[in-house]
Amino acid sequence: MAASAAAVPFRFKMIKRTLLLCPNTSFTIRRLNLESSRNDSQLLHNNRSVPTHLEGVVGLEIHAQIHSRTKMFSGSQVQFLSPPNSLVSFFDASLPGTLPVLNKRCVEAAVTTGLALNCRINETSLFDRKHYFYADLPAGYQITQQRRPLAVDGILSYSLLDGKKHKQVVRKNVRVKQIQLEQDSGKSLHDDDRGQTLVDLNRAGVGLMELVMEPDMTCGEEAAAAVRELQLILQALGTCQGNMSEGQLRVDANVSVRKPGEALGVRTEVKNINSVRYLSKAIDFEIRRQMDVLRRGGRVQNETRAYDAKTGTTVPMRDKEALQDYRFMPEPNLPPLTVYPDAASVPPGADVRRAVVVQNLRAELPELPAARRDRLVEMYDILPEHSYTLLNEEGLVEYFESVLKATNREPRKVIGWVTNELLALLKQQDLNVSQSPVSPSSMAQLLELLQAGSISSSVAKQVFQEMWKHSGAKTAAEIIGEKELSLIRDAEQLRRLCAEVVDSHPHEVQAFQAGNKKVLNKLMGAVQRETKGRADPLVVRDILLDKISGTV
Repeated sequence: MAASAAAVPFRFKMIKRTLLLCPNTSFTIRRLNLESSRNDSQLLHNNRSVPTHLEGVVGLEIHAQIHSRTKMFSGSQVQFLSPPNSLVSFFDASLPGTLPVLNKRCVEAAVTTGLALNCRINETSLFDRKHYFYADLPAGYQITQQRRPLAVDGILSYSLLDGKKHKQVVRKNVRVKQIQLEQDSGKSLHDDDRGQTLVDLNRAGVGLMELVMEPDMTCGEEAAAAVRELQLILQALGTCQGNMSEGQLRVDANVSVRKPGEALGVRTEVKNINSVRYLSKAIDFEIRRQMDVLRRGGRVQNETRAYDAKTGTTVPMRDKEALQDYRFMPEPNLPPLTVYPDAASVPPGADVRRAVVVQNLRAELPELPAARRDRLVEMYDILPEHSYTLLNEEGLVEYFESVLKATNREPRKVIGWVTNELLALLKQQDLNVSQSPVSPSSMAQLLELLQAGSISSSVAKQVFQEMWKHSGAKTAAEIIGEKELSLIRDAEQLRRLCAEVVDSHPHEVQAFQAGNKKVLNKLMGAVQRETKGRADPLVVRDILLDKISGTV
């Protein structure tokens, strides 16, 4: 296989195209979409109940941007937020006489992804031209794999947390129909005020894997869980960075409803959803919308819709009643793509360095998320739901294990601090784990003080908040000393405080003596408020029981 061609220095000014829509037409379209949004928004709030005789059916088409230094068929660099049209080769701009040169890295990434998803890798796959016109597709066609893709017939296993308090792990599978290589288009930026469309071709030709999933899911929650699992797998493999906010993972959802056991209903396609949370909401809304249409005796339109995050609804983009003819044809400038099952199958005299050998890629597969979760549960005796939380946040497993190495506390004691205290503050301030002001060693020191009985658990949480505010500049011990937060060990002082609380809460004392044992927690809370959380709860409990029973 030839190496990717070197990038040709190429730069040109932004292209401008006047929109061929008269003001009245443009206004009418917007008014119709707005009206649809209002109706759909009302539907979202008025039809919470789902008919039991209908079920949702969901299939996904996912475009994953291949993590590669250069594009699929040219040597142009791939870099997010580069100046417009600064990463464009002659081939990307479709200048006459230019030819595609396949990037080996993109093929290896797709094969690796296929192996991780238990796909069958086709030793020979084909490239096709998919013709359609748009301003950001200079050639007028996209190079893809329609007839014979690189990988087929895979399985994506994912899990849902179900049951009471979402603590029961339910494992599900979705079939992966195929994984195909294709090139991305450019990007059109619409300027409605000036009636222009600006075209940026930096993204044109970037390598994509399109993963087509069978309609095996029934709701937004399942689809979101499947996409999140795929995202983790791609990141573990290094084949796609999976940053949805940067367009590295784009999801189209095919949604329909039917009576259980019957054929698939008319589907709508919700395009370009760029977050897992929005994916779940868009699918669930679309299922409810279609059920309402059928319940009123209407007919679901075969159309493309978009998700409006502001209203929480899907809105129509274009109908698909007429089948679009893409005029697929074999790509004449690319021969069949051949990958080899093992080194022995590489033809004699061929350059092994340029060959894609499946056996070698299989041997390099890393530990995948499902196996890593199982290992964490077995190694540290943590709950399954905790393993999901750890893996869902990049860097959280490493943080957790670093804390464990620096403290003698049990993993189950540490996991609560990492998944509750730390993660809550990270999400509150929109930070990732690497930006945490409290290092793993600082958290470990705090937990050691808690373990030694120097502070109470409530005080430990106060100290953690102070450590966070000071960005780790002060240690736990320093904060405890400055604010005098260490546990009160003077027995006489605690007895006096408990006596005052008992005397000031006669109704609670009577209730306890009448058999209401829960009242003791209220009395203990009163003592803790007096001591600002510095009293040992076990000692306080014993003293209060003695006081209430009248033995002291």
